[in-house]
Amino acid sequence: MFELKVTTRFAAAHQLTMVGEKCENLHGHNWHIEVYVKGEKLDAGGVLMDFGIVKKEVRDIMESLDHKFLNELEIFKDNPPSSEHIAMYIAKELDRRIEVDGVKISKVSAWESDNACATYIAD
Repeated sequence: MFELKVTTRFAAAHQLTMVGEKCENLHGHNWHIEVYVKGEKLDAGGVLMDFGIVKKEVRDIMESLDHKFLNELEIFKDNPPSSEHIAMYIAKELDRRIEVDGVKISKVSAWESDNACATYIAD
């Protein structure tokens, strides 16, 4: 099994409920995102897939989140924009976009600070 990792960042605000007093206030983070893709086979060039493809798709997804109030986005209408849901959204959206045979999203981690993150592990 091979796994590639791409990292990126975005800044955005959110407001959570039912999680604790501080988090219920409107606040923002500079999220650090780690995206992992996996697969069994390398292509003729000896790579799982082109890093450039992953980076482009991740960059496009980040544009939909960067400098936004996440609670107002349609994608978080039914799920609050917690780090857990952000990681899941990025994983599912990236899985929809990556069309390389045998390559799947492995996991996505959304770091809301230097010492706290949530990870979504794909099926």
